[in-house]
Amino acid sequence: MATTPEHDARVAKLTFAGVYPHYITKVEKKGRTIAELHEVITWLTGFDDAKIKELIDKKVTFETFFKLATINPNAHLIKGVICGYRIEDIETPLTRQARYLDKLIDELAKGRKMEKILRKEQL
Repeated sequence: MATTPEHDARVAKLTFAGVYPHYITKVEKKGRTIAELHEVITWLTGFDDAKIKELIDKKVTFETFFKLATINPNAHLIKGVICGYRIEDIETPLTRQARYLDKLIDELAKGRKMEKILRKEQL
């Protein structure tokens, strides 16, 4: 299923600060911690806790967030369906990167082991 230009534009305009509280709620509801959430974000983007806070405070869009990120070279190992889209079939890099983050957070919330989430073992 291909994304539409309108969908891609919506993803680009989302602010990380607007979505971040939902990430916290999702993982904490399932007994995971903010520290684990940050570990996942750091693995994917290269951002440390201070940078994550700065980007939240600046209310950057996902477009800016991922432009500033250094995407983990193993991110291509993130596969599956999220939000109705097969990640590996998403052609727009920004939308694919946003879905990578969504997928990692879903895996964290579902109780998957951190080694598997961070692709330290082949899935």
